[in-house]
Amino acid sequence: MTLIKSISGIRGTIGGKPDEGLTPLDIVKFSSAYARWLTDRNPSGKLKVVLGRDARVSGEMVEKIVSGSLQGMGVDVICLGLATTPTVEIAVTREKAQGGIIITASHNPGQWNALKLLDQNGEFLSAADGQIIISHTQSDEYSYVPVEKLGKQINITSYGKIHIDQVLSLKLVNTDAIKKANFKVAVDCVNSVGGMVIPQLLKALGVEVVYELYCEPNGLFPHNPEPLPENLQEISKLVKEKKADLGFVVDPDVDRLAIVCEDGTMFGEEYTLVAVADYVLSHTPGNTSSNLSSSRALRDITVARSQQYFSAAVGEVNVVKVMKGNNCVIGGEGNGGVIYPEAHYGRDSLVGVALFLSLLAEKKMKCSELRSTYPRYVISKNKADLSADVNVDELLESVKEYYRSEKIDTRDGIKIDFENGWVHLRKSNTEPIIRIYAEAKTQEEADNLALSIINFLKK
Repeated sequence: MTLIKSISGIRGTIGGKPDEGLTPLDIVKFSSAYARWLTDRNPSGKLKVVLGRDARVSGEMVEKIVSGSLQGMGVDVICLGLATTPTVEIAVTREKAQGGIIITASHNPGQWNALKLLDQNGEFLSAADGQIIISHTQSDEYSYVPVEKLGKQINITSYGKIHIDQVLSLKLVNTDAIKKANFKVAVDCVNSVGGMVIPQLLKALGVEVVYELYCEPNGLFPHNPEPLPENLQEISKLVKEKKADLGFVVDPDVDRLAIVCEDGTMFGEEYTLVAVADYVLSHTPGNTSSNLSSSRALRDITVARSQQYFSAAVGEVNVVKVMKGNNCVIGGEGNGGVIYPEAHYGRDSLVGVALFLSLLAEKKMKCSELRSTYPRYVISKNKADLSADVNVDELLESVKEYYRSEKIDTRDGIKIDFENGWVHLRKSNTEPIIRIYAEAKTQEEADNLALSIINFLKK
């Protein structure tokens, strides 16, 4: 059993003993601590929180516990039921709620679940606010209300359509061009909430032919739900068999978007943001941002258009902060996460799908041809499991000292910039591992960079 408490929320495997796995007691404590944090920020007036979940099997159980805990703290709960992460984010502001909770473990397998916490802007909490909530759970610093002040639950199930309509209303979404292109599109929604909205969005955009793969939101993930190439063999085969123009793949909560080219090859999750940014910059010049573990390709296309690129620590909240501080017109993360401020400040695969199809339709190119127009980089993604006795800070300090002659960035773990590539080491916020990402011009060079760091760590 695993339970991880971090500034971004609480995540773990379902079952086991309290404080060792994600149990009902842990869910009650964390939901109550979040309500206490909201109460401190809003001492007067009735509180509202938007609640939504992905389709994983444990979701309904967790939803009931979270809703009951919030109501016990005097909070009204606007329950969306099955909903994507970006759908919950836009609902927070539309409902003028003081916060939101998304019940999803993102790309983790089905035995995992988590609570993602939002503020009144529908954005993830700052590190400082997350730490306050953790401290409340450790000291049980919350108090439940008497019966006359209990919150109530309000069910709203129409937000999928509201979200789609918002995407369609974006100025850069070119529905006319998409309709004329007569695209045939395959989709893999890993049997989660993407199956409820991605096919509908495509039809609304004018895509007449949609091949659906795993679009029943029953939470029974047919393969590892992280949208990485090794997990996408079936849609790759489907795209080629059906002679589709491309394929889209989303993770269980639909904030990551991967693309499959017409020949079955991977567009590359790093290049989802690159392509969408290229399209946005061609119409609205401005700055861009991505996290330290994302490809240099975004920087390259931004500079090529005489704009500025800004890096950020890993984590959506960190990227959003940098985007706001530097007036970025587009940003996100290299895991297929697109953040387009014209829609909202959150990773949104629906926005990514609409903007990418607009780009492809305007370019009148095959998906693989479009991919070849961007700077070529390859990222090697590795991880090292952590034992309880490992001192991560000392480990990273050793790396920093050994590579002191190179350009070092320590905002989030350690990133080492070499002339022909980079390596980024950081402790994961969601798993007990160190992530080791390396990028270079070829797979061999990237793998060798990562291997040199891994060998050093082993020593």
